[in-house]
Amino acid sequence: MKKLISNNIELQINEEMGAISSLKIGKRECCVSNIPLFIARLRDKKGECAYIDAAMAKNVSIANSDISFGGFNDPFSKLNITVSVCENEGIEWGLKVESVPCEYAVEWVEIPKICMPRLIDNDENGGRILFPYDEGLIISDETKFVRYEPEFPSSGAYLMFPNKVCSQFFAYLFDDIGLYIGAHDTKRGLKCIDFYPSENGIAMQIRLFSGADYGKDFKTDFPIVWKTCDGNWMAAADIYRNWFENNLPKGVLPIKENAYLPKWYEDSPLVVTYPVRGIHDMDKMEPNELFPYVNALPILNKIKKAINSPIMALLMHWEGTAPWAPPYVWPPFGGVEKFNEFKDALHKNGDLLGVYCSGFGYTSRSTIIEDYNCEEKIKNEDVLRGVCHSPSNKPELGITCCPYQRYGYDICPASSRGREILFEAYTPLFKSGVDYAQILDQNHGGGQYLCYAQEHDHPPMPGDWMTEAMQELLCKWNTLAPNMLFGCESAASEPFIGNLLMSDNRFELNYAFGVPVPVYAYIYHEYVRNFMGNQVGCPFDTKINTLSYRLAYSFSIGDIMTLTLSPNGSLMTHWGTRDFESCPNMDNTLALIRNLMDFYKTDGKKYLYNGRMKATDGFKCESIEIPMTNNRGNAILPRLLSSSWEAENGRTAYIVVNPEAKPVSFKIRDKEYTAKPLNATLTVI
Repeated sequence: MKKLISNNIELQINEEMGAISSLKIGKRECCVSNIPLFIARLRDKKGECAYIDAAMAKNVSIANSDISFGGFNDPFSKLNITVSVCENEGIEWGLKVESVPCEYAVEWVEIPKICMPRLIDNDENGGRILFPYDEGLIISDETKFVRYEPEFPSSGAYLMFPNKVCSQFFAYLFDDIGLYIGAHDTKRGLKCIDFYPSENGIAMQIRLFSGADYGKDFKTDFPIVWKTCDGNWMAAADIYRNWFENNLPKGVLPIKENAYLPKWYEDSPLVVTYPVRGIHDMDKMEPNELFPYVNALPILNKIKKAINSPIMALLMHWEGTAPWAPPYVWPPFGGVEKFNEFKDALHKNGDLLGVYCSGFGYTSRSTIIEDYNCEEKIKNEDVLRGVCHSPSNKPELGITCCPYQRYGYDICPASSRGREILFEAYTPLFKSGVDYAQILDQNHGGGQYLCYAQEHDHPPMPGDWMTEAMQELLCKWNTLAPNMLFGCESAASEPFIGNLLMSDNRFELNYAFGVPVPVYAYIYHEYVRNFMGNQVGCPFDTKINTLSYRLAYSFSIGDIMTLTLSPNGSLMTHWGTRDFESCPNMDNTLALIRNLMDFYKTDGKKYLYNGRMKATDGFKCESIEIPMTNNRGNAILPRLLSSSWEAENGRTAYIVVNPEAKPVSFKIRDKEYTAKPLNATLTVI
């Protein structure tokens, strides 16, 4: 039995069982069942899988901080897996896999595996999970969260870092104490960070993808860290923020030092997004009332006048090929001349132009525009050499995230042919004079998809080479388009913040699973700003006007607000809705936005532009209930949106946003205040 005690953690490992037998944080016993300490998956060259876990070892030995497991069944009789565990201001874990058979490669290893109590909605002794998913989420009912196993072909929704999961940590929180679990990996390699029901509890999972070749050893050169914190989610985020700031990714600079940023980034323009063809993503794609592009100018100018601030028109369905059918987007629908006429008119008025693009998919044929078909191009131009290969080393169909829009493949940007295809497709856009491109829409967080090709310029197993390849590619794109900012769907995952400086923060999706919390802004806001996005998939009942609430949330965390227009110029509650009978009131919405813009220009900018988010200590207000779709019940949320910030001069203040048309009271440290209607209130501490 190996026992370690460090800073409120007491850990016991039963090496004969190959499992953690006890984990106490404070006085709480948190290990509810014994599951194998590790599990590894290996693949042969045909793509067949073999699984090895700690309980399968016949030979186990302990030497200092190392526990070695061997004696596995053939063909792994010589395989040895060593788990290191030591005390260092907490518990730190490491891993080494040696003597891998030459016909196999280590694909991934999950370590350390621990089964914690079920969550609080399902067990009176349970806690909550802080999860850096789609900006940040507190989960208290595991049955509400849908889990996607990360397999080929890749899904846009799987729980991978760097992808939908933006940071390399999560935490299990009780009211009085919590367990922080973080991978302090400076290479920011590929990981599945997840949790799932296991026996009587919740298994906490960090799956490390090796990036290894056949017959090669795999070892970690970073620790997986366990520390205790108090039960506030910001205490767990503080641990990771401290590590991040001492180990910044390549190219990441504080906003105040980043000379690459254009002036408009600081001005915080209102993003106004809309389609120029059709009404929804699956409609017949005929030109709507906002095409030609200049048809939108009267509506945009009316919005600009009402809010007294610049705007960015962010176009959907603008591609001259087919909507959401990457990688070829150019020329624009209707031709370059019409597009440039609109761009020039915006720029003359001091406004901006942005476009959505769809990332690294390669469309074989569009399911929206029947005439768009690249099957002959794929055959004639050796396209399949540059797409992601399956574990059996074949270029197989991918794009599982949007089959209702297109069929095709996923491009591998780490292959020479894949890079050629991407540069050919996007170079005309880089030269277009557009101000912003969400160039990696449908590549959540900016990550690439899984590729197992044995002939590409990368190892056959997914791993940290994926992060490095993406960073190199994005740096080249930044150089080719020095006056254009890039972004992705969901906020940019940590290693890509320096390249994707304004992205589509998908906080609205988290209302379906629990309570959104601004983990992303808390850790990264001094380095990057995002925008609210078109809010597609928002789970609120569209018969209830929640747009003001979501605008208030986005503004309070320092992001740029967004409006989504229908093809006739009225407001949509969010993109994708088909309910136009309960659209938000334009005048009331613009009144809120104008007040918030005025607040930003006067009191708020010193905090919300490049300020440092602080823990909210002692804020209290009433709760509201908002009906959800799909029989999800009601979301219970704070009536006001609040955040706490430290400005560059060291002054700290609370910003409280009231989305309602009447005053609402709140308390900070038991002192009562009143939030102004449709406005933000600044309280200096």
